[in-house]
Amino acid sequence: MTATPATRFPEWMASIQRRTEEALARLLPPASIAPTRLHDAMRYATLGGGKRVRPLLAFAAGEIAGASLERIDTLACALECIHVYSLVHDDMPCMDDDVLRRGKPTVHVQYDDATALLVGDALQTLAFELVSQRGLFDDAQRQLRAAAVLAKASGSRGMAGGQAIDLASVGHALSREELEFMHIHKTGALIRAAVQLGALAGDLADAELERLDHFGKCIGLLFQVVDDILDATADTATLGKTAGKDAANEKPTYVSIIGLNAARELADELATEARNTLTPFGNAASRLQDITQYIVSRPF
Repeated sequence: MTATPATRFPEWMASIQRRTEEALARLLPPASIAPTRLHDAMRYATLGGGKRVRPLLAFAAGEIAGASLERIDTLACALECIHVYSLVHDDMPCMDDDVLRRGKPTVHVQYDDATALLVGDALQTLAFELVSQRGLFDDAQRQLRAAAVLAKASGSRGMAGGQAIDLASVGHALSREELEFMHIHKTGALIRAAVQLGALAGDLADAELERLDHFGKCIGLLFQVVDDILDATADTATLGKTAGKDAANEKPTYVSIIGLNAARELADELATEARNTLTPFGNAASRLQDITQYIVSRPF
């Protein structure tokens, strides 16, 4: 389906999810080539699940920037490779030790710990292979900038650093400011990068890029606040992963620190700030507005 402003959001979302699934199936190594077990596990981890929030954000920002769908396909797949690698590693016994992800056994359960470790490693490197491929961007400097955005969002000053802080915080009381710092890195960094990559794939001025980056920061934190609320209120079948795991593991969350009602209020505040940031873009930002509503209205 062609993504046009006239398409209703649920139909547009389904079309982007389908498009991303097809691109991932095409770009991931086939399970028929060596090393077959590793390639099979990479496809198991990546295909057939997830809401593809980061690709949705990249495509929506790309619409504002006038980026080609084919370019966003590759960037969306790179984002998903990083995201899925982080999930595979997070679920391992040395991290969160979970057995369920996207409604099916986690990779280390379905295969083994060593394979899960290698799946994460291979997906991470594939992401940068995709972003750096020749001809992806017309402007080499902008392509380098996109690669740097993804690298920073994934590393010690982004997602990996946030996970390190999260592990060190188990059983400890954090202030709201400390919790926000952790989540800006752990969850927010890659969501923010998704918006940035979509915007960089087109031809926006620096001021417009900065505005979209602020939106990405708001939406990244919003996503985590809602995730904390769902972890405390939804069941395992709804989440597709083990419900209540954060509380059971004594992990600090927005619900545990500020309470459920205040967390819901914070989600509303972040959603309002995100929407207001998009106002100057007018109708061109309708998809990002829709995604904001989609994130904040997940049932809690």
